[in-house]
Amino acid sequence: MSNSTNKGTDFPKLVSAGADAVIVYLGEGISVSVNQQVLAAAKAVEEQLSDVVLDLVPSYNSLMVYYDVLRTDEPEIRERLRKTLSDLTSDDQEQNGKHHRIPVYYDESVGPDLARIAETNNCSIDDVIKAHTEQIYRVYAMGFAPGFAYLGEVSEKIRTPRLDNPRKRITAGSVAIAESQTAVYPSSSPGGWNIIGRTSTQLYDPSSGTISPLNVGDEVEFYAVSKEQFIEEGGDTEALS
Repeated sequence: MSNSTNKGTDFPKLVSAGADAVIVYLGEGISVSVNQQVLAAAKAVEEQLSDVVLDLVPSYNSLMVYYDVLRTDEPEIRERLRKTLSDLTSDDQEQNGKHHRIPVYYDESVGPDLARIAETNNCSIDDVIKAHTEQIYRVYAMGFAPGFAYLGEVSEKIRTPRLDNPRKRITAGSVAIAESQTAVYPSSSPGGWNIIGRTSTQLYDPSSGTISPLNVGDEVEFYAVSKEQFIEEGGDTEALS
């Protein structure tokens, strides 16, 4: 399984990641096709190496493989990984994730960076909202905090760098943009992304038995709702400090 579009670099590429892990790189940058390869690899490794693999963490273009050092060692896990990956076909990559629609209340009271994003990109606030809701985003990775999904890619019309000085507290449910990515803060935390609105959808509920309803490979669509709808659905209108 190789990707000839990655600047002549041969993939997959296996790199040590400590005493009990190997990272499998399948490409570079943000790419749907590479991310599909990552998911196909994760499925195959889970099925064929279940006797020695403890955990798998898929990301944009890589797969972290944690293995049981009491049952295997790095040379053996590398050999088995290469064999598993070489057996993958293009058909294995055709995996469709779930589609999620997330309501967002776009307003400066809960999206303090809306006006600045509009000014930075020479457009109106309505243009920012329109551009953000027109895209269908792919979940490329999970991380930073439990339930935090990195979604891409944002329209070039509204791409905006991270804040120079991160905020000390971002309210749970805040919808944000940073460069070519967008995300929802699943719980209150510090953060340096540009906040454009807030959702009432809960994306981190450990009591439910799953960390998040979102998984790598899923699709996310945002749609605008009124303040009344947002409040009716349990949304928090507290302004960011």
